[in-house]
Amino acid sequence: MNLIKRITLLMGLTISLFSTAGFAQDLSEAAIAERIAPVGSVYLDGEIMTAQQSPVSAEPAGPRSGEKIYNTYCMACHATGVLGSPKKGDAAAWAPRIAQGAEIMLKHAIEGYNSMPAKGTCGDCSEQEIASTIAFLTAGL
Repeated sequence: MNLIKRITLLMGLTISLFSTAGFAQDLSEAAIAERIAPVGSVYLDGEIMTAQQSPVSAEPAGPRSGEKIYNTYCMACHATGVLGSPKKGDAAAWAPRIAQGAEIMLKHAIEGYNSMPAKGTCGDCSEQEIASTIAFLTAGL
């Protein structure tokens, strides 16, 4: 019985401690204004120049290289072999695919095949860019 009284007393003290913590806040207008102040700002269209509007582009116009696309989109799976994807440089894994021919590999890369999504998640890649990426993946095999 004595233990129950102690636990009840401890719970009561804990509840009263946490319930009075809310009253200890500064309720002045300045403190309230600081707590509800915005954490960011909004700009209207045209106030700042975005990267798309920049007159000098860091990226060259035209198709991206197969290496760039591989490093951006394909590396996550083809560098590790996720879900059975052939690793770059693994001649044994690429041999059956290469034997099917370049057209079939390009078709599978564009439309998706097994676990590989269409265009390997590069939705804005052209057929030429996909073909150059396949050439980069299979180079030297």
